[in-house]
Amino acid sequence: MKGLVIKNTGSWYTVLTDDGQLIDCKIKGNFRLKGIRSTNPVAVGDRVQIVPNQEGTAFITEIEDRRNYIIRKSINLSKQSHILAANVDQAMLVVTVVNPQTSTTFIDRFLASAEAYRVPVVLVFNKTDLLDEDMRRYQEAMVNLYQTIGYECRQISAGTGDGVEELLPMLKDRITLLSGNSGVGKSTLINRLVPGASQRTAEISDAHNTGQHTTTFSEMIPLPLDGGGAADGCELAAVKSWLIDTPGIKGFGTFDMEPEELTSYFKEIFHFSQDCRFSNCTHTHEPGCAVLKALDEHYIAESRYQSYLSMLNDKDESKYREAY
Repeated sequence: MKGLVIKNTGSWYTVLTDDGQLIDCKIKGNFRLKGIRSTNPVAVGDRVQIVPNQEGTAFITEIEDRRNYIIRKSINLSKQSHILAANVDQAMLVVTVVNPQTSTTFIDRFLASAEAYRVPVVLVFNKTDLLDEDMRRYQEAMVNLYQTIGYECRQISAGTGDGVEELLPMLKDRITLLSGNSGVGKSTLINRLVPGASQRTAEISDAHNTGQHTTTFSEMIPLPLDGGGAADGCELAAVKSWLIDTPGIKGFGTFDMEPEELTSYFKEIFHFSQDCRFSNCTHTHEPGCAVLKALDEHYIAESRYQSYLSMLNDKDESKYREAY
């Protein structure tokens, strides 16, 4: 029996079978011995094969080949990864410039990982209703930077609903991973996009100015875009538009990226690197480096270059791997 993993609560997985059943599943005992270096060898979005048992549950016995996935370094196990989601059509990274402020390092690490695994990303700048004039100018500068590089950007307020409807056409007939720091408003956005989703939201912690953790597991949420009805009224097996909600994360440690590959995950750096004198240029000190020339002439943003250096040079990325 085949199906789609739509929820992961740790030891249990909810699988939507091709004939429309929802079955709670566990991983078969020897499954972890297949050399998968991950804290979660099965991820939300995976297509799997299952074998039902007499208890009304089932064992996951096989994962079908993945089209792609978004992966980051495990929080506690540096030699293992954590797969956020598999087989996605796109990712929407929700970011905020205030309450809390999303760092450009976090954004760039997420974008580089998405490039590595061929996942398109849309940057969704949330909480526009909280911006004063200076913050608005800063956000516009960030939007201009990432749009110039080639990333689609949207500015919204999930709290007031402003701009949210513009996201709907982008979500139709797609599986979309929704990710971002804790507290950026993912749950509020889901409540706007999916009436009745009843996602728990929490106020921003005044003490730490960071989000209280409201999502504790990954889950695929059907969007009410296939026929116009409510999401829970759709026949799940026929749903084509899904949101994958994931726990908020503080940092994004990249996993299994070789230094010589890193250039290709930064679009603008890769563009200028074609003109470097040496094919193995690291863009740090070499003579005839076109990237350093472009940086000096402001064709490459200093923040992006610093993100590149942090990924190139940081052997111990623990400060980027903290999470709630």
